[in-house]
Amino acid sequence: MKFLLTNDDGIQAEGLRRLAEMASQLGEVTIIAPDQECSAMSQRITLRDSMALKKVDYPIPNVTAYSLHGTPADCIKVALHYLKLRPDYVFSGMNHGFNMGYDIAYSGTCSAAFEAVMNGIPAIAFSRDLGENYEVVDTYLQDMTQILLVKAPLKNGIWNVNFPSCPLEECNGYLLDVSVGKVQFYNDHFDEEESPDSNTVILKSHGYASDPELMPEGSDVWGLTHNYVTISSVKCDVLN
Repeated sequence: MKFLLTNDDGIQAEGLRRLAEMASQLGEVTIIAPDQECSAMSQRITLRDSMALKKVDYPIPNVTAYSLHGTPADCIKVALHYLKLRPDYVFSGMNHGFNMGYDIAYSGTCSAAFEAVMNGIPAIAFSRDLGENYEVVDTYLQDMTQILLVKAPLKNGIWNVNFPSCPLEECNGYLLDVSVGKVQFYNDHFDEEESPDSNTVILKSHGYASDPELMPEGSDVWGLTHNYVTISSVKCDVLN
């Protein structure tokens, strides 16, 4: 099989490297990823600026890799329409931070996967919790991927896979085809300060939702806050 990989954390991201290592064991891998972080860009595309495409050395044998001065969705467009690649599957990620619930709408990782499906290529988005513990990823990544490759590809949506970053012994296994929680997991916080020219400067930060027990049971947000690997299908009405 031929796989096209991208992400929104940039070409040097650890999550992308781990995803490429796994994919290279399943088939031929080409990477086109942004040359800088593009988190929370959703399906933004470049319309008026030029985009520099550069072939790069990648630390995995037999993987062809490019960086692009563009967004995750741009990477898919350039791969399919400029480089004329025709992969069997697109893998997007592995994102540094969950993509679940309403936050999927902001995700550059998930939106790159949707860009692929809009062009007739099935896609899987991969994300993991913040932190440096990859034990759950290392244990479940290939198995979860192969489960989805055996299933019939989604033509009106994407598979969305999320991994907790807890120690392996605290992981409760995986939940297949969970619902997307109708809740925003990351809470926004706003502060303000006065600038020298008397304008108000708004400072934004975000944190986790306050109480895991308030998450909709059986959803992706519930599963992840209870240390499950979750797999959800995220549909898009315009693709029906």
